[in-house]
Amino acid sequence: MSAAVPARILIGVTADVSVGLLAGLPQTLAAAGWDVHVVSSPGERLDALSAAPGVTVHPLPMAREIDLRRDLRGLREWMRLIRRIRPDVVFVGTPKAALLGITAARILGVRTRVYHLRGLRLETATGTMRRILTMMERLTIRLSTRTLAVSPSLRDRVLALGLARAPRVVVLGRGSSNGVDVERFTPDTRAADVDSLDPQVPVIGFVGRLNHDKGLEVLADACRLLDEEGVVHQLLIVGGVDGAELTAFAQLHRSPIVLGAVADTSGYYPLMRALCLPTLREGFPNVVLEASATGVAVVTTDATGAVDSVIPERTGLIVPAGDAAELAVALRRVLEAPDLAARLGAAGRDFVVENFGRAGVQSAVADFLRGERDRGRR
Repeated sequence: MSAAVPARILIGVTADVSVGLLAGLPQTLAAAGWDVHVVSSPGERLDALSAAPGVTVHPLPMAREIDLRRDLRGLREWMRLIRRIRPDVVFVGTPKAALLGITAARILGVRTRVYHLRGLRLETATGTMRRILTMMERLTIRLSTRTLAVSPSLRDRVLALGLARAPRVVVLGRGSSNGVDVERFTPDTRAADVDSLDPQVPVIGFVGRLNHDKGLEVLADACRLLDEEGVVHQLLIVGGVDGAELTAFAQLHRSPIVLGAVADTSGYYPLMRALCLPTLREGFPNVVLEASATGVAVVTTDATGAVDSVIPERTGLIVPAGDAAELAVALRRVLEAPDLAARLGAAGRDFVVENFGRAGVQSAVADFLRGERDRGRR
């Protein structure tokens, strides 16, 4: 790669909040000699990234939901941006940015167009919406030169749904969208202060967006079963608050402690006996990696993406997605057997350090993008 004329890459996500999914990657690519440009809807995270050496940011409003008028305007803006930047590589994730960015890049003849597939919203959609989302995914993948899926099961799901042919979809190593900072999330991390927690009662924790796809209703049903069986526990919920998603917990013996969104989740994992992610769909769940890196046991599901995040019975427990009874059984195991929870957490730390450290994941992504660029030039 010439130092005089660095390769230029345009990285895109839809919403400013999703810039967090890129943490450190633009800087890693800039340090490797790329001329890095990042586009998302306007916001504080994008503004903060503008201070990174070698990284240029471009605010471009995009609607996360389908909005034909705004989407056509967004496509025109993407085309203006690509004409101005003239990137060698367009590397875009999240559905709307990917569809608009990959389409614009294909129209304008960008040779290397990589779709960073972090999950399939269509998995939990039904009816007309599912058909629309399926069409969008199929089009985005078809217009890409390569799709980088963040987990083996996500790649398998794409192929099973007939969205792509096998050579077009790849996974790096064991997957992950951006790895985890194993120096920040460690077993020595200082626990946050949460006065409302009872230090004598084991904690089941949930970290993530509060929506249906994360399986919150299933978690509420499982906790009710634990109450009926007399299993003492308390529930800590960390994530953006949507009151409609929390009504399912109203009948629990002990009300959950809901903290809302927090700037730094690292101090909350040490409070937990286990992290529970009862998800119905994922790409690859970052919160599982964070909990495991902290040495905390994980209970999750066999949903796409989540199934790749633990080794069953070694680093965590896996139950069928949507099955509250089986989830209650798994939670009871870790609640009543602290030695089991400790063993799972310790093995989880080793698993994450070996396979999902952020530096290693980002290095693999950088090598992949360089190879795709070189392949596009041939």
